[in-house]
Amino acid sequence: MIYITLKAMLDKKNMTSKELCQIIDITEANLSILRSGKAKAIRFSTLDAICQALDCTPGDILRYEEGEKDYVDHD
Repeated sequence: MIYITLKAMLDKKNMTSKELCQIIDITEANLSILRSGKAKAIRFSTLDAICQALDCTPGDILRYEEGEKDYVDHD
């Protein structure tokens, strides 16, 4: 399963979700869905914007592990 580790990257960069939303022009509701792992997809343009804003790579906010998805933001 693919896990979203966005919260850990936000913490590392000392940035709030609200600040990221403003920078990348996404709603807080949509970012919340992404952070919770409930998103079924992410646009490459959104992933690119997140990586630019956080100065990271997709591998810094996405992690793959074998097993069933439990929809929790794993830090």
